[in-house]
Amino acid sequence: MSDSSGSGFSARERAAMKARNAELKAEAKRAKTAEKAAAEAADVVAKIETMPDGDREMAERLHALVAEVAPGLSPKLYYGQPGYARGGKVVVFFRSGQQDKLRYSTFGLSPEAALDVSDGLWPTSYALIDPTEAAWTQIEDIVRRAAAD
Repeated sequence: MSDSSGSGFSARERAAMKARNAELKAEAKRAKTAEKAAAEAADVVAKIETMPDGDREMAERLHALVAEVAPGLSPKLYYGQPGYARGGKVVVFFRSGQQDKLRYSTFGLSPEAALDVSDGLWPTSYALIDPTEAAWTQIEDIVRRAAAD
């Protein structure tokens, strides 16, 4: 069927072509997004692997903990260190103390964590030196709350 515009396609055919074009663009965007997420996750794992003993084990444990309790957060490098983001914005992160030449590593929270408390005073980072199981339980709770929408 043709129409009076001279294009040779009817309004229905043009609408179907536009819809198919939108589908193809959406598929390409999803593939690009998935590739980017996979690359960012691989970058985080590679960074953790380069960390010195002690820091590497803490970073590995935090990485596994975030994957378990906050699967909605995506691994992403944050100032060259492991971070975990929602919507592209880092919520929690780890900094290697040894790589920074400091005496402790840091587990931190960005403003995206929104863990505000009513008295107006709350921590945004924690020093880590060989955390106990009780400390890891606290970190798990913090990650879970920070990742909540």
